[in-house]
Amino acid sequence: MIGDNKPSRNYNYAPRALRADAAAAYLGMGKTKFLELVDGGRLPSAVAIDGIRVWDRLDLDEVFEELKSSMSERRNSFDVILGEKR
Repeated sequence: MIGDNKPSRNYNYAPRALRADAAAAYLGMGKTKFLELVDGGRLPSAVAIDGIRVWDRLDLDEVFEELKSSMSERRNSFDVILGEKR
């Protein structure tokens, strides 16, 4: 409808605040797993805005980068046996 000021779901940019389903999809996982990781403290908690729980996309990016770094620092036993470095 012309003149309708409601925001569109067809963004030309990545939204900063994501609801649980969108935050989970952003990280490539299901909502149940996402909320499990949030409850376990591995992912950041939501921010409540007028009772709406949202996750900051930049916080998710930061945690994802930290997880990537910690995973790349780990070496499995085959790496040690073969003397391979990452």
